Amino acid sequence: MLLAVGSVAEAKKSKFITIDGPNLVAPNGEKFFIRGTNLGNWLNPEGYMFGFSKTNSASIINLMLCQLVGPDFAAEFWRAFKDNYITEKDIDFIVSTGANTIRVPFHYKLFTDEDYMGLTSEQDGFERIDQLVEWCRGKGVYLILDMHDAPGGQTGDNIDDSHGYPWLFESEESQRLYCDIWKRIAQHYKNEPVILGYDLLNEPIAPYFENQAELDAKLAAVYKMGVDAIREVDKNHIILLGGAQWNGNFKPLENTLFDDKIMYTCHRYGGGTDANAIRSFIEFRDRTNRPMYMGEIGHNTDEWMASFCKTMVDNNIGYTFWPYKKIRNSSFVGIKAPEGWRKVIAFSEAPRGTYNEIRKARPNQEEARKILMQFIENSRFENCDIQKGYIRAIQLKVE
Repeated sequence: MLLAVGSVAEAKKSKFITIDGPNLVAPNGEKFFIRGTNLGNWLNPEGYMFGFSKTNSASIINLMLCQLVGPDFAAEFWRAFKDNYITEKDIDFIVSTGANTIRVPFHYKLFTDEDYMGLTSEQDGFERIDQLVEWCRGKGVYLILDMHDAPGGQTGDNIDDSHGYPWLFESEESQRLYCDIWKRIAQHYKNEPVILGYDLLNEPIAPYFENQAELDAKLAAVYKMGVDAIREVDKNHIILLGGAQWNGNFKPLENTLFDDKIMYTCHRYGGGTDANAIRSFIEFRDRTNRPMYMGEIGHNTDEWMASFCKTMVDNNIGYTFWPYKKIRNSSFVGIKAPEGWRKVIAFSEAPRGTYNEIRKARPNQEEARKILMQFIENSRFENCDIQKGYIRAIQLKVE
């Protein structure tokens, strides 16, 4: 589909994805409809993707691993995890399905000197994403960088690795760090066309807090801070703003068209599959005349996903399904649990509130270390199970 002549001319002047009303436009002037996946768990670990339940955020998983096998081996595990969980083979497979976009969730600590995923200083966020950019270059696939875990926490639940409250909206220090990180990211990637855009905050403000209305009222201002920080150094890339309460409530964003490269991102899991299920997203998109994109959806039957994909396509809402890879299924590829993995899960679920409880629950350390490294091996693309029904259900292809 070619857009209006003016839109084509503008797009061809740019090597970046651009915006024309409710549509995205590729550099060749054609409409760009997002289809793809999320690299969840890779740079922001979440417990359920390992099969854990109580041990459910990055810092809590790391603490559990330190108790299980010691901090030095835990650091070794995380470095191997980052090296192997996503490789160029994964990217090539994603491209082979016809996907054109990959959303990349990351923890803000990857751009600080805080202790995170095996490093205690000089974090490797730019190194990891630079490598990903190189893997994607020339393959027709774009990246959306998603700050999934913001300083202080933007959600107040396990998904942002916070302390149970969205302190970002209360802390000027956290806000300054959030802006500084986005400015440094934008400075680094300002001329990189493989980057489609910057997703400022994942699922801000969970619906659990008595002062939710007060928090919601601060969301637009915090977004404006991030936009201003990015625009100091990067006027090329699109900036994505998600609604409050799991990217579902756009009422706080009615006046957030801060510039001509703002678009919006919604999330949804479960419920109905017809257009009424996303009516509020469609209506907000139509009021703002900007693209709306479903950044996360998934964890359902193939039949449900196929039906909902049709609704999104019919209503011009692009999508990236969550996640690309995790233990077991409901993803592009599934990781097989290594033999003995139940012992790791049992330790993660056991009471560990005292040192005595830790000692009683801990399995043999040598065995635990072997099991953890086998998980790393099993997570490599060549050892995963391709979920063909899942991929076809979301209107992508697989042999």
